[in-house]
Amino acid sequence: MTILVVSGTGTGVGKTVVTAAIAALAMAAGRRVAVVKPVQTGAAATEPADLAEVDRLAAPTTLLELARYPDPLAPAAAARLAGLPFVDLTRFADRIQLLTADHELVLVEGAGGLLVPFDASGGTLADLARALAAPVVLVADPALGTLNHTALTLEALSARGLECAGVVLGSWPADPDLACRANLADLEALLGRPLAGALAWGIGRLGRPDFADAARAGLAPSFGGRFDAADFRRTHDPRPRGPQPDQAEQD
Repeated sequence: MTILVVSGTGTGVGKTVVTAAIAALAMAAGRRVAVVKPVQTGAAATEPADLAEVDRLAAPTTLLELARYPDPLAPAAAARLAGLPFVDLTRFADRIQLLTADHELVLVEGAGGLLVPFDASGGTLADLARALAAPVVLVADPALGTLNHTALTLEALSARGLECAGVVLGSWPADPDLACRANLADLEALLGRPLAGALAWGIGRLGRPDFADAARAGLAPSFGGRFDAADFRRTHDPRPRGPQPDQAEQD
């Protein structure tokens, strides 16, 4: 049994697609998979939301949404504005733990970033991950600004004693700019190990079999894929510009 919490360096970085990709490869390996969305915001009660997308792409064994608020805000703010009860992270942790009895993998997709307020007392996804003793898969944007966002999130994980299960780029563009390409080595330096994946932009539009193939290409072996971080970096890293340290000394 494994519980993985999927968080992001911010909103809109590809958490749902990464969650679906991990689920798809686990399902292909014959594992029973549960995907939990503790809090869904920005969706009406009957509106398809993140779990509907995960179901379309990966068809996991079990899907469970624990709370929903209509406004596209942080969960605590959305609950307050809607006049609805705040989430109960302790109760949520208990319900998620129950799923481990008959699932080999339980994926918990957060809302927004790691420290977005979930409840009235300021509880966060990080607190839920601690209650579950679960590693966190961090989904990052490859673009300009990601180094600061990723470094801050990794620091927050470390300060709370949480394990990072890997950094995955949630949407790698078809034509990456200089910032995206240059960020690869720096992201790995922040993490202290290779990236755990880079999913191609737009794969969420694929049908299920093609999505599974794209997930396999974009996720590391630790998640059941064949992504080779070193090869990916060699392919995309920009050439060095300006004198390198040893060249400067020679000059």
